Amino acid sequence: MKRIALFLATNIAIVLVLGITLRILGFERILDEQGVGLDVNSLLVFAAVFGFGGSFISLALSKWTAKRFTGARVIESPRDATENWLQATVRRQAELAGIGMPEVAIYDSPDINAFATGMSRNNALVAVSTGLLNGMNKDEAEAVLGHEVSHVANGDMVTLALIQGVVNTFVIFLSRVIGHLVDRVIFKVERGHGPAFWITAIIAEILLGILASIIVMWFSRRREFRADDGGARLAGRPKMIAALERLKTTAGQPHLPDQLAAFGINGGLGSGIKRLFMTHPPLDERIAALKQISE
Repeated sequence: MKRIALFLATNIAIVLVLGITLRILGFERILDEQGVGLDVNSLLVFAAVFGFGGSFISLALSKWTAKRFTGARVIESPRDATENWLQATVRRQAELAGIGMPEVAIYDSPDINAFATGMSRNNALVAVSTGLLNGMNKDEAEAVLGHEVSHVANGDMVTLALIQGVVNTFVIFLSRVIGHLVDRVIFKVERGHGPAFWITAIIAEILLGILASIIVMWFSRRREFRADDGGARLAGRPKMIAALERLKTTAGQPHLPDQLAAFGINGGLGSGIKRLFMTHPPLDERIAALKQISE
């Protein structure tokens, strides 16, 4: 779960910084060239540049950001048998999946978790927690590694960046359209844009961003089933099921920081509206899906 939340947090920060900077410099004046009507074409281009720009900058920074947030230490030269096994397992799985060898890292955390991130299939990072190394046997850990390698092989980060770019574009576009309508219809501003435009646009951007995150979380949940299937193919279905069963016993433990939540193997529990914002499906559903395939 850790990976996507970090990506989303970075993306939001970049979009906000770019927006504030260009607003101060006056670039948003192109949205209302005559001071009367909204230039929809210019606004759409503006929104797309910002939306996809923030998303792909976040993608480019994903490995660097993940290392800084978790304090992950990349294994350059294995120090012991465990690190040697980690590298060898990821290398074997990467070859089977047809991707370049990812960087392999360990980060200090008591929870059983792991994540993969990176801007391409051949430029990725796979990291595991010390809690996973201490709390899982090798068969279970192998399945978790297969799950993460499958995320890389499936191009989930690039797909996420594209989806996030699209929703960013619509959030930026619609928030300014709503701000313009409020400014003109309710506050009767005839030329330029008054304070109501900026206040409304900011509020609308926050609310629309929350709604847009539901779409991103839905994608995150769907890709978990695919990564589970990939982990089962790389490590064996019984091992993947055993790993998920092990994760069920840690449901009460702390998880990865929210900024990286959706990039990990583990997920939380949720129901009702909360389920819409879950990065992972419930573990019982993931286990049932694997068992159904094996039948």
